[in-house]
Amino acid sequence: MQTKRIVLLGAGNVAHHLAAALLKSDLNLCQIYSRSIESARELGMKTGIAYTADPNVVYPDADIYIFCVSDDALVPVYKSIRIHNGALLLHTSGSLPLGIFDSCPGAAGVLYPLQTFSKKRELDFSEIPLCIEASNAKTLKLVQELAEALSHRVIEVDSERRKILHLSAVFACNFVNHLYRIAGDLLEQNGLDFALLRPLIFETAHKVMLLSPEEAQTGPARRGDDKILNMHKSLLKKDKKWAELYALLSDLIKEGAPKPEIKEGPLENGEHPLMLTLW
Repeated sequence: MQTKRIVLLGAGNVAHHLAAALLKSDLNLCQIYSRSIESARELGMKTGIAYTADPNVVYPDADIYIFCVSDDALVPVYKSIRIHNGALLLHTSGSLPLGIFDSCPGAAGVLYPLQTFSKKRELDFSEIPLCIEASNAKTLKLVQELAEALSHRVIEVDSERRKILHLSAVFACNFVNHLYRIAGDLLEQNGLDFALLRPLIFETAHKVMLLSPEEAQTGPARRGDDKILNMHKSLLKKDKKWAELYALLSDLIKEGAPKPEIKEGPLENGEHPLMLTLW
C-alpha cells in the first residue's frame, strides 16, 4: 500500500484529518486538489504536499483518488479531472451510494469515517470507525488494506445501512450540538457562562459509554415531573420554536420511560394494594 500514489480531492474538515492520517501511516499522498486555491494552499502548506486548484493539473496517473468533497460537488469534481482506467476511486460520504461511481471505468469504493471533524480539533484517526464498501471482492480487499493502515476499527457497511448510520450520527452529534447552542444562548441571555455546563456535558457523554441511552436518561420528563416541565415551558414562552422543541423532546422521553410497576395483593406494611413503584 505504501507504493500506491494517492490524490486527495477536497481540503475541508475531513480532508485535513485524512491527509494527516495518510502521512502518519506512511502512505504516499502525492497531491491535494481543491476548487478553492486558498483551501488547497492551506492544506498543502500544512502537510508539505503538492497542491492545486486547477482540475487539469490533477495527476491523471495516480493509483487512488479519495474524494473529500460535499455530496453535491462529488460528481462535478469527478467529471472535471482526468483519471486513468486502472485507478481506484473512493468517496468519504455517509449518504451517497457506491453507485455514484457507476460510470467509472475503474474500481470504486467507499471510505466513510464515522466522526465529527473540525480543523481546530486534533483526533486520533486510528480510533475512528471506518465504514468501507467496494464494487467487488478484489476492490474490497484493497479498500480494507487502506482502511486498516489508517484505523484499528474497520467495518464493511453497504450503502443502505450507511445511510441509516449517517442519519443516526446526525441525531447523536449534529442535533445534540445544536441543543448545546440553544443551552448556551439561554445562559448568555441571563448572564451565565456556557462553561458551567461542560462538566455536565462530559458526564452525560461518559455515562452513555458505559450504559445504554435508556439507562442513562434522567431529568424531569424521565421521572414524569409535570410541575417542573410546565415551569420550563413558561420560561420559554418568548421563544416559540424552543418551547415546541422542549415539549416534543419531553413527550418523547416520557413515552420511552419505563412504565410504573403495579403491586397487587393484600396490604402489607401499610402499602396500598395498588401501590405504584416508580423506578
